[in-house]
Amino acid sequence: MKHAIWLGMTFSACAGALLWATTIEARPRCGVPLQPAWQAIFNGSDLSGWVVEGPATFKEGDQEKPNWFVEDGKIVCAGKGFGFLRFDRTFCDFTLHLEFRMSPNCNSGIGIRADKYDPKKPDTRPSVSGFEVQIFDDAGKTPDVHSSMSLYRYVAPLKNAIKPAGEWNVVEITARGPRIRVVLNGQLVQDVDQSKIDELRGKPLCGYISVQNHGHLVEFRNVWIRDLTALAIAPAKRCGLLSRWIARLRNRVHCR
Repeated sequence: MKHAIWLGMTFSACAGALLWATTIEARPRCGVPLQPAWQAIFNGSDLSGWVVEGPATFKEGDQEKPNWFVEDGKIVCAGKGFGFLRFDRTFCDFTLHLEFRMSPNCNSGIGIRADKYDPKKPDTRPSVSGFEVQIFDDAGKTPDVHSSMSLYRYVAPLKNAIKPAGEWNVVEITARGPRIRVVLNGQLVQDVDQSKIDELRGKPLCGYISVQNHGHLVEFRNVWIRDLTALAIAPAKRCGLLSRWIARLRNRVHCR
């Protein structure tokens, strides 16, 4: 009898300690790391993983030259014609980090949550099928729905934080559910909930990322992404009734 009581007390103490340790350990992570690792989606040496949409080459005299190429660790757009360079994988919730440098009078953009672009179908442009975060050589000008870091044609940026042509700009775009935040050169320039804007409510929550050729030379580097989809609650990795019960309790208490 004493032996049975001792076993029961030991089991209860162990289960309580396990529950406490598991919930405390999981609390900041909610089952997975809160900060997924950054992944480079441009390797700095070639365009592996990227797809040219629109004219891939242009004629210069007798030579056929590429519209998109890599030079000194940068993606370079020669700026002939119109089109996009699309990373060939879709993302839903993410933070995209990249740096860009414009030529004078540059017009370009960053497509997010968009379809594949078909030159024969204008509604497949990122600014229509998803979102285009505008890049424009308009430093010092009053922002509007066509300014740098606007959600092109829909939402003007909170401020114009763009640096002039020839200087590097750093942008981070976070899309999580219907909320889109854009930080340019350390300043918040967009904070939008698309579910609260009639024109944006029906736009997709997943899609492709791209950069734009809009007839001007522009360069990109340090293109990284943090896939925030991993923040979804992970299932319990252990087997057994106790582990499953602890996982359910942990998710209910800490992941609301």
